[in-house]
Order: sequence, then C-alpha cells, then structure tokens
Amino acid sequence: MPTIQRVYSTPPLPARFQLILLATVLIVSTKHSHTNGQLEMVTNRTHALNEMEEDWGMVERKGTHFVVNNQPFFVNGFNTYWLMVFAVDHTTRKKVSEVFREAAAIGLTVCRTWAFNDGGWRALQTSPFVCDEEVFKALDFVVSEARRHKIRLILSFCNNWEEYGGKAQYVKWGKAAGLNLTCDDDFFSDQTIKSYYKAFVKTVITRINTLTNVAYKDDPTIFAWELMNEPRCTSDPSGDRLQAWVEEMASYVKSIDPIHLLEIGVEGFYGLSTPERLHLNPNTFAGQAGTDFIRNHQVSSIDFASVHIYSDTWLPESESDAQLQFVKTWMQHHMDDAEKLLAMPVVFGEFGVSVKDEKFSFMFREAFIKTVYKTVLSSRKRGGSGGGCLLWQLFPEGTEYMDDGYAVILAKHPTTQHMLSVQSRKLQTIHSKGFWKFLWSWKKSPMGNLLHHEEL
Repeated sequence: MPTIQRVYSTPPLPARFQLILLATVLIVSTKHSHTNGQLEMVTNRTHALNEMEEDWGMVERKGTHFVVNNQPFFVNGFNTYWLMVFAVDHTTRKKVSEVFREAAAIGLTVCRTWAFNDGGWRALQTSPFVCDEEVFKALDFVVSEARRHKIRLILSFCNNWEEYGGKAQYVKWGKAAGLNLTCDDDFFSDQTIKSYYKAFVKTVITRINTLTNVAYKDDPTIFAWELMNEPRCTSDPSGDRLQAWVEEMASYVKSIDPIHLLEIGVEGFYGLSTPERLHLNPNTFAGQAGTDFIRNHQVSSIDFASVHIYSDTWLPESESDAQLQFVKTWMQHHMDDAEKLLAMPVVFGEFGVSVKDEKFSFMFREAFIKTVYKTVLSSRKRGGSGGGCLLWQLFPEGTEYMDDGYAVILAKHPTTQHMLSVQSRKLQTIHSKGFWKFLWSWKKSPMGNLLHHEEL
C-alpha cells in the first residue's frame, strides 16, 4: 500500500541532532548539579515521573468493564471536535488548553475529538496519501496537552457527514482520479477508496508525536480509535455493505495496533438482524440507515459498543416528558443488549440538546443530562455494561461563534457545571477500591442477585 507523504513547512530536525541536543542538555544539567541536594532533587523527580507513567497505563477491556492497571475505569467525558484545527494556529491553541483544564477541574476523564480533516481549510489529509505536517503537529499538541491534564482521547478517523471532508471528500478524490462512483456510499465498497482510508488510518496510528516522541499506537493517552463518526449507508438498508466495511477496517486497525481499544462510532440504531427490536428505534428511517447495532458489534475486533442520543432531532414533535422517557428506554435496552448479547461495555458517545430550538430550554437540557447521568450511573452501581457517556459538547469561553446550540460553556452555565462535577464525585466514590472489591465478590456469591441496585 502506498505510504502517505508528509508536507513540511520547514525541515524536521534529524534524529541524530535530536540525540545530540538531548545529550547536551543532560551534560549541562549534570555540570551544574554539584551538590547532593540537587542530585537528590533530580532523582526524586525521576521517581515521581516513573510513578506517574505507571499510573498512566493503557485502558483495557475486562468483560463488560474498562480497567486501567486492573482497576475500574469509567468514561466520564465530553466531545470537542475542533481541537486539532484550533491547535494549528498559536493564537487559538490556548483554547485547547483551556477546555482540557476546565474539564479536568470538574473530574472529566475522556474527550472525543476528530483526528481527521479531509481537504479544505487546515486539512490534515490534503489529498490521498498526502498529509500536512503542520496540522499533524497540531494533533501532536492535542494528544500531549490531553496527557498533561490526565484526559484520555477517543480519536475518530473519518466523518459520515460533509463537515471536515468525510466520506464525501474521499468520493470526490476518487472521481477526480477517474473512478466510476455513483454516490457517497461507494466509500464503503470501492477498493481504491478503501485504500485511501487505510493509508490515512495507518499514518495516524503509527505517527510518532513530535512533542512526546511516543508513537500514537503506544500512547495510553489514547483511550480508543473510532472507525467513523456516525456511519450510515442508506443505499443499502440490508446493512451488508456497511457490515463488510466494519469487518474489514476493524481487522485492519487491529493488525497495526492490537493494543488500543476500538469502536465503530455508530448511533445505535437496530437493524434487520433483530427485527423484534426495530420498534425501539426513534423512527422508521433509523431502521433503514444501513446500520445494525447488534450485528455491527458482533465483529470480533470491536471492543465496545457505541450509541448516540439525540431525542431533540429524532423525536422533534414529542413533548419533554416523552423524550426523557425515550432516553431512559433507549439507554437501558442498549445496556441490556451489550451485557447479555454482546458481552462488552457500551459508551454513549454523544448526547445533547440544542437550545437554539425554542422548544427546548436550558432547564430541559439539564433535565436531559441528568437523565443520562442517572441511567448510566445506575448501571455502574450494579456492575452493569454501562461504560460511560460523553456530552456533546464542551466549549471554553470565546468560542461561542461556533456554537450550534449544543455547546455547554461551563463559565456561563454554573448549574450545569455543578451537575457535571457532582456526577464526577459520585463516580469517584463508586470507584473506590473497597466498593469494587465488595461488588465483585458479592456478584460471585449466591446472594449477588438479591441485592437491589440502589442499595449498592
């Protein structure tokens, strides 16, 4: 497969000069460390860094749960999709640091963001097999800054939608190369287009961060890879075309990086493999989108299930109470299926309400968020498959001009900030070693099924 070229604005520093520079720094540091006290300070700092690295282990899957160093881990986080694009420009880069700092301050642990921008302004992938090195360095910054704030990342490889290029841009590239393509869904089946996608994915996964010198595939900061944001293939309602693509691409990603977790990025619509569940979808169209929650997640290379929650757009005519009831039912069925049929965790990768629609107030949005938090927390308390949730979306002050109605700006919404902080504290309590030792031993005992969830 062709390798992706990298476009450099300035030549990178050769590795041998990097080593010379590092050696110079060490020599200078040693030369000026005359006293035992100074040497002890350096030694203590080294030990502290080593301990920090040990704590910052790779997230793994253990049955229906996530673990780090064999301790439970919960996805308590947010989406901020534009981090890489903002990091390109040093005048906006500080907003990346701000959103991580604000999120960490209230206990959020995971951020989902785009590791793609195909064609157009500040594109990472400027054309098939060609990436812009300066934009890649911006992604390096995002990863290193997340690590600095102890926030894990879910990095998505592509978009189903036209924003940031997505599958439509791949098809445009294919047509420009003379391919006979009829619709954007050819992205999922054309061999040449698939080679474009694979080349890009490999380039991202094997990237060596210019700031940390750690390959992405070796970096515990990355919680998981995501094949695509909200893939749909409406040209094939049977789901066969998308299923084949998921199987092929999941296997390909794992062939390069067998360590990191992998998810698909689907919205959670039930498909034709489970006709008895089609009525659970928010509308008839959802069952014809070419996705299939159960079938898609039975692919062996997929580690956890993904579901999105947008009752405001899926059920625009429903009243508030009916929407909240849908949210609880939607979540519970997916958690039950993830536990009983898929034997894997489920992460609600996007959930939110747009307050630009006059029908929905800030008060309703907070009720919506509270419902999601309460439902997933209930699963967590009983040791269920609810692996966590990610709010769509968290913005720092000064980025309001990009708000599509879903943005939560913590400084302007103190009650929402308090709710997110309380959820984090509840999770910290649940994740105390004593609680989980008791829970796991209790579930294995004959009495394990007799204790009510609320009592745990």
